Amino acid sequence: MLKDKSILITGGTGSFGKAFVRTVLERHPDVRRLVIYSRDELKQFEMSQTFSTKQHPGIRYFIGDIRDQARLTRALEGIDIVVHAAALKQVPTAEYNPFECIKTNVLGAQNLIEACLDTKVQRVVALSTDKAAAPINLYGATKLCSDKLFVAANNIKGARDLRFSVVRYGNVMGSRGSVIPFFMEKRASGVLPITDPTMTRFNISLQEGVDMVLWSIEHALGGEILVPKIPSYRITDVARAVAPEARQQVVGIRPGEKIHEEMITVSDSPNTVDLGRYYAILPSASTDYTVDEYCRTRNARRVPAGFSYDSGSNADFLSEYELREMIAHEIEPAAA
Repeated sequence: MLKDKSILITGGTGSFGKAFVRTVLERHPDVRRLVIYSRDELKQFEMSQTFSTKQHPGIRYFIGDIRDQARLTRALEGIDIVVHAAALKQVPTAEYNPFECIKTNVLGAQNLIEACLDTKVQRVVALSTDKAAAPINLYGATKLCSDKLFVAANNIKGARDLRFSVVRYGNVMGSRGSVIPFFMEKRASGVLPITDPTMTRFNISLQEGVDMVLWSIEHALGGEILVPKIPSYRITDVARAVAPEARQQVVGIRPGEKIHEEMITVSDSPNTVDLGRYYAILPSASTDYTVDEYCRTRNARRVPAGFSYDSGSNADFLSEYELREMIAHEIEPAAA
């Protein structure tokens, strides 16, 4: 699928972008071009020390902001596949600076869609978040709006060979701003702040997120919101896995935070199908296929009526031991 293809990733200097680039270079050395599109020249410089253009002639570092449609259009010249990972993601920051979050997460998404329609892009995969399901904070609301824009973009592609799809997943283990690195920083103090002792979250590794995007590039028909089947964890188990001797201090949940995260709501269930490895929330107004047609072509099956998928009622939970093993093998070596 990626042989001789040119790929652009927005927000390409983030945790996901680095993992995606590494995976593509390892698995698809015959990719023609990998364009890292982001607005931070220092992060691009630092990333180029690992993925140099001398060692990997197909890599390009392109300074630009997704708020700038003209710059996006220029960057997309000759691009076949776009992975959209750029976003403002910090919940408290979005609550305090709402329109700045809207400019990037909503208007930026529409800029990218229009730029893709104006060029010869063939596949677009946008990264979403569990906070976009029944959102209670501004960040989640902007990502829900972004998801809707990408899904609906399939209705205006015309005769173009162009598909827009979305991947939605939970907390990425060890990513910047996530709870495990935060606890690791705090463990020396002997006290770990816990928002709520009943809190749960979904957990996915960076590699699993990358694999899901690659699967979507190859298999998505366009319009799906893909959701992985992944385990949950209890925040108290994470704290004990990071620092078993530390005292857990309950500090209360932050504004816009949920006790349990959702990825598929009951309202989504009529349009949700089970693909085996993933769920897919299908568009309710697709002009390309019905739910039954999708099931036949993708060997999928409808989920039961009233189905929902949240981190609290998930059947699969990581144990404290499993969390400690994952932290030891995936996060601590990278932090050293």
